[in-house]
Amino acid sequence: MKMRKKMSLGLFIQLPGQHLASWRHPSSQSHRNYDLDYLIEIAQTAERGKFDMLFIADSVARPVHEHSYSELKLDPLMIMATLTGATKKIGLTVTASTTYNEPFHIARKFGALDHLSKGRAGWNVVTSANDLEATVYGKEKHLSHAERYERAEEFVDVVKKFWFSIEGDAVIANKETGQFLDISKVHPVKHEGKWFRVSGLLDSPAPPQGHPVIVQAGSSEAGKELAARTAEVVFTACQSLKHAQAFYEDLKSRLAKYNRDRDDVKIMPGVYITVGKTEEEARKKREALNKWIMPGAGLLFLSEFTQIDFRGFHPDDPFPDYDTYADPTNPRIRYKIICDIAKREGLKTLRDIYERISSARGHWEVTGTPGQIVDQLEEWFVNGGADGFNVIPPTFPEDLNLIVDEVIPELQRRGLFREEYEGDTLRSHLGLKTPENPNAKKREQLAAYPNS
Repeated sequence: MKMRKKMSLGLFIQLPGQHLASWRHPSSQSHRNYDLDYLIEIAQTAERGKFDMLFIADSVARPVHEHSYSELKLDPLMIMATLTGATKKIGLTVTASTTYNEPFHIARKFGALDHLSKGRAGWNVVTSANDLEATVYGKEKHLSHAERYERAEEFVDVVKKFWFSIEGDAVIANKETGQFLDISKVHPVKHEGKWFRVSGLLDSPAPPQGHPVIVQAGSSEAGKELAARTAEVVFTACQSLKHAQAFYEDLKSRLAKYNRDRDDVKIMPGVYITVGKTEEEARKKREALNKWIMPGAGLLFLSEFTQIDFRGFHPDDPFPDYDTYADPTNPRIRYKIICDIAKREGLKTLRDIYERISSARGHWEVTGTPGQIVDQLEEWFVNGGADGFNVIPPTFPEDLNLIVDEVIPELQRRGLFREEYEGDTLRSHLGLKTPENPNAKKREQLAAYPNS
């Protein structure tokens, strides 16, 4: 009998919680955002829940405001490297920009994370939507949307070349013969493209997973095409099953042109989960958080989210329609999403909007009892809307504990989610193939047919 497909689950870590005002909630531990023991507690709770992976998003150069918390954070790659020793199974996925890094930096750092975690690393590829990032990296201006994605495509190719430059079994370390490396398994990179001209080697063998799992989160045309060509996991924001099904089929249908199978990419929409003993209790919990939002923080958040400066506006000013700020060179996908929400739900003012999106930030929201929540997750999963979900708790640690202790067991009871890890790597959790090293394949072909 064919085994039922299991959904994948990632945990989105935004401390002290995803909601804009989560730091003011009485149960939050916002004073511990930079405390290693606290980070370990969260990671181990997620591993107890058998999540596929932890995920930390990242961006820099965000405006600092006295009422908001999310601008101050630690380097997520450093956090994940530290968590390799405190966890055993759960995947560790981190965001890093292709616009403000060099391919060798990313290859080296994520290759190290994969080795140290014994094959649990994931790289979330982004192109940096925040214009202000240019200034902290000494650039005069941010690259255009089209240029960022063009650079990203070549960037990922070069990173993979570095990961494949020394085959995983090249280290012999034979003390008797004195041979440390099988030099036939060393393949220096020589790349000349529009954006990069590099040569040399990564100074470590190929990562245990072949290479870390490639994650991508863009939903523009350029983002979906980059994902179809390079990604193995796609995070996205969808508001309805119909929207999710359309995105799912659109992206999956693009894979064939790159000689990829539909199962080569797992699509995991974000879902903001508020759990209550009753539906009414859950709804009141969600509404209560909005009362903690300071107007200045709400307007700043809205400015960052839409890339339109609403600072200095009054919270009760009208929210502008998408066409007001339409820019063919910058799709502003998240802005378009909230404009659609505003039209659908009759939201009129800036306050209406920032209260509506301050929780899920454009992602799907599910509110109710554990059974009601799983009903909705199951509907998307079995009807072609998702291969799994990136789970977003409103607060830490309270809401994470509720999800692990009440929602996960209901998923397991219905046979939708694992009860135990069946492998040791992030690829094994997600059911992804191990990538073939093209250099090894070419070497083997030459050995088999030396005169060809």
